Amino acid sequence: MAHEMDDNVLSQVYEVLVDTGFDGLAEALTLLLNEVMLLERSHHLQAQPYERSAQRRGYANGYKPKRVRTRIGEVTLAVPQVREGDFYPSSLEKGLRSERALKLALAEMYVQGVSTRKLQHITEELCGFSVSSSDVSRAAALLDEELPLATGAFRRADELGDLADGGLSTDLRDLDIDAAGQVRGTG
Repeated sequence: MAHEMDDNVLSQVYEVLVDTGFDGLAEALTLLLNEVMLLERSHHLQAQPYERSAQRRGYANGYKPKRVRTRIGEVTLAVPQVREGDFYPSSLEKGLRSERALKLALAEMYVQGVSTRKLQHITEELCGFSVSSSDVSRAAALLDEELPLATGAFRRADELGDLADGGLSTDLRDLDIDAAGQVRGTG
Protein backbone atom coordinates (compact mmCIF):
# COMPACT_ATOMS: atom_id res chain seq x y z
CA MET A 1 0.00 0.00 0.00
CA ALA A 2 3.00 2.30 0.20
CA HIS A 3 2.44 4.96 -2.42
CA GLU A 4 5.76 6.28 -3.61
CA MET A 5 6.26 9.62 -5.29
CA ASP A 6 5.87 9.34 -9.03
CA ASP A 7 9.29 9.46 -10.74
CA ASN A 8 7.61 11.27 -13.61
CA VAL A 9 6.70 14.15 -11.27
CA LEU A 10 10.27 14.40 -10.00
CA SER A 11 11.49 14.41 -13.61
CA GLN A 12 9.05 17.20 -14.43
CA VAL A 13 10.21 19.24 -11.43
CA TYR A 14 13.82 18.67 -12.47
CA GLU A 15 13.11 19.82 -16.04
CA VAL A 16 11.22 22.91 -14.89
CA LEU A 17 13.99 23.98 -12.52
CA VAL A 18 16.79 23.27 -15.01
CA ASP A 19 14.97 25.11 -17.83
CA THR A 20 13.70 28.13 -15.89
CA GLY A 21 15.69 28.34 -12.65
CA PHE A 22 14.11 30.46 -9.94
CA ASP A 23 11.38 31.60 -12.32
CA GLY A 24 10.04 28.02 -12.32
CA LEU A 25 9.73 27.69 -8.55
CA ALA A 26 5.96 28.29 -8.57
CA GLU A 27 5.42 25.58 -11.18
CA ALA A 28 7.74 23.18 -9.35
CA LEU A 29 5.91 23.86 -6.09
CA THR A 30 2.59 23.16 -7.81
CA LEU A 31 3.83 19.83 -9.15
CA LEU A 32 5.26 18.79 -5.77
CA LEU A 33 2.24 19.84 -3.71
CA ASN A 34 -0.17 18.11 -6.08
CA GLU A 35 1.81 14.88 -5.78
CA VAL A 36 2.10 15.18 -1.98
CA MET A 37 -1.67 15.67 -1.73
CA LEU A 38 -2.20 12.53 -3.84
CA LEU A 39 0.10 10.61 -1.50
CA GLU A 40 -1.80 11.91 1.50
CA ARG A 41 -5.16 10.96 -0.04
CA SER A 42 -3.91 7.42 -0.75
CA HIS A 43 -2.69 7.18 2.84
CA HIS A 44 -6.06 8.46 4.10
CA LEU A 45 -7.99 5.94 1.96
CA GLN A 46 -5.49 3.19 2.82
CA ALA A 47 -5.46 2.12 -0.83
CA GLN A 48 -3.97 3.15 -4.16
CA PRO A 49 -6.21 4.28 -7.01
CA TYR A 50 -8.04 1.27 -8.48
CA GLU A 51 -6.67 -1.01 -5.75
CA ARG A 52 -9.10 -3.52 -4.24
CA SER A 53 -8.38 -3.88 -0.55
CA ALA A 54 -10.23 -4.88 2.61
CA GLN A 55 -8.54 -1.97 4.41
CA ARG A 56 -9.89 0.64 1.94
CA ARG A 57 -11.64 3.47 3.83
CA GLY A 58 -13.31 5.18 0.89
CA TYR A 59 -12.93 6.22 -2.72
CA ALA A 60 -11.26 9.05 -4.57
CA ASN A 61 -13.60 11.55 -6.18
CA GLY A 62 -11.63 13.78 -8.52
CA TYR A 63 -10.04 17.13 -7.84
CA LYS A 64 -11.06 20.67 -7.01
CA PRO A 65 -8.94 23.59 -8.23
CA LYS A 66 -7.67 25.97 -5.56
CA ARG A 67 -5.68 29.16 -6.11
CA VAL A 68 -3.23 29.88 -3.33
CA ARG A 69 -0.97 32.88 -2.95
CA THR A 70 2.46 31.87 -1.73
CA ARG A 71 5.71 33.69 -1.16
CA ILE A 72 6.85 32.62 -4.63
CA GLY A 73 3.67 33.67 -6.40
CA GLU A 74 0.15 32.45 -7.00
CA VAL A 75 -0.25 28.73 -7.71
CA THR A 76 -3.31 26.77 -8.77
CA LEU A 77 -3.45 23.38 -7.11
CA ALA A 78 -5.57 20.33 -7.87
CA VAL A 79 -6.90 19.40 -4.42
CA PRO A 80 -7.85 15.71 -4.34
CA GLN A 81 -11.36 14.92 -3.11
CA VAL A 82 -12.91 11.80 -1.59
CA ARG A 83 -16.53 10.69 -1.87
CA GLU A 84 -17.16 10.81 1.85
CA GLY A 85 -15.84 14.37 2.12
CA ASP A 86 -13.84 13.80 5.32
CA PHE A 87 -10.44 14.52 3.79
CA TYR A 88 -8.51 17.76 3.41
CA PRO A 89 -4.73 17.81 2.81
CA SER A 90 -2.82 18.86 5.90
CA SER A 91 -0.26 20.74 3.81
CA LEU A 92 -3.01 23.14 2.72
CA GLU A 93 -4.33 23.54 6.25
CA LYS A 94 -0.90 24.67 7.40
CA GLY A 95 -0.63 27.01 4.44
CA LEU A 96 -4.04 28.50 5.15
CA ARG A 97 -3.04 29.19 8.76
CA SER A 98 -0.02 31.19 7.62
CA GLU A 99 -2.19 32.96 5.01
CA ARG A 100 -4.64 33.88 7.79
CA ALA A 101 -1.76 35.23 9.89
CA LEU A 102 -0.63 37.36 6.93
CA LYS A 103 -4.16 38.72 6.48
CA LEU A 104 -4.40 39.60 10.15
CA ALA A 105 -1.02 41.36 9.99
CA LEU A 106 -2.18 43.34 6.94
CA ALA A 107 -5.40 44.30 8.69
CA GLU A 108 -3.51 45.39 11.79
CA MET A 109 -1.16 47.55 9.71
CA TYR A 110 -4.17 49.09 7.98
CA VAL A 111 -5.86 49.82 11.32
CA GLN A 112 -2.61 51.39 12.55
CA GLY A 113 -2.83 53.81 9.61
CA VAL A 114 -0.53 52.27 7.02
CA SER A 115 -1.82 53.22 3.57
CA THR A 116 -2.99 50.66 1.05
CA ARG A 117 -0.20 51.76 -1.27
CA LYS A 118 2.42 51.07 1.40
CA LEU A 119 0.79 47.70 2.14
CA GLN A 120 1.05 46.85 -1.56
CA HIS A 121 4.75 47.74 -1.52
CA ILE A 122 5.40 45.75 1.69
CA THR A 123 3.71 42.58 0.43
CA GLU A 124 5.42 42.93 -2.95
CA GLU A 125 8.81 43.03 -1.21
CA LEU A 126 8.15 40.33 1.39
CA CYS A 127 5.82 37.93 -0.42
CA GLY A 128 6.38 38.51 -4.11
CA PHE A 129 2.85 39.76 -4.80
CA SER A 130 0.92 42.91 -4.04
CA VAL A 131 -2.47 43.27 -2.44
CA SER A 132 -5.36 45.30 -3.79
CA SER A 133 -7.49 47.64 -1.74
CA SER A 134 -10.25 45.00 -1.77
CA ASP A 135 -7.76 42.47 -0.32
CA VAL A 136 -7.02 44.93 2.47
CA SER A 137 -10.77 45.42 3.08
CA ARG A 138 -11.28 41.66 3.31
CA ALA A 139 -8.34 41.43 5.73
CA ALA A 140 -9.84 44.23 7.84
CA ALA A 141 -13.14 42.31 7.91
CA LEU A 142 -11.20 39.28 9.18
CA LEU A 143 -9.81 41.48 11.95
CA ASP A 144 -13.37 42.54 12.78
CA GLU A 145 -14.19 38.85 13.29
CA GLU A 146 -11.21 38.50 15.64
CA LEU A 147 -11.94 41.72 17.57
CA PRO A 148 -14.66 40.29 19.84
CA LEU A 149 -12.24 37.56 20.88
CA ALA A 150 -9.59 40.19 21.60
CA THR A 151 -11.88 42.48 23.59
CA GLY A 152 -13.05 39.48 25.63
CA ALA A 153 -9.41 38.65 26.32
CA PHE A 154 -8.76 42.23 27.47
CA ARG A 155 -11.79 42.08 29.75
CA ARG A 156 -10.58 38.80 31.32
CA ALA A 157 -7.03 40.19 31.67
CA ASP A 158 -8.42 43.24 33.46
CA GLU A 159 -10.32 40.96 35.83
CA LEU A 160 -7.06 39.13 36.55
CA GLY A 161 -5.35 42.46 37.27
CA ASP A 162 -3.00 42.11 34.28
CA LEU A 163 -3.87 45.53 32.81
CA ALA A 164 -2.42 48.77 34.13
CA ASP A 165 -4.98 50.96 35.99
CA GLY A 166 -7.84 48.77 34.75
CA GLY A 167 -7.56 50.31 31.27
CA LEU A 168 -6.66 48.90 27.88
CA SER A 169 -3.05 50.01 28.02
CA THR A 170 -1.62 46.54 27.42
CA ASP A 171 -1.06 45.68 23.77
CA LEU A 172 -2.91 42.54 22.66
CA ARG A 173 0.41 41.08 21.51
CA ASP A 174 1.63 41.22 25.14
CA LEU A 175 -1.09 38.82 26.26
CA ASP A 176 -0.71 35.06 26.09
CA ILE A 177 -4.10 34.01 24.71
CA ASP A 178 -5.02 30.46 23.70
CA ALA A 179 -7.21 29.53 20.70
CA ALA A 180 -10.40 29.69 22.81
CA GLY A 181 -9.65 33.29 23.80
CA GLN A 182 -8.55 32.45 27.34
CA VAL A 183 -5.85 34.67 28.82
CA ARG A 184 -2.96 32.60 30.16
CA GLY A 185 -0.97 35.58 31.39
CA THR A 186 1.10 38.42 29.98
CA GLY A 187 4.02 37.97 27.65
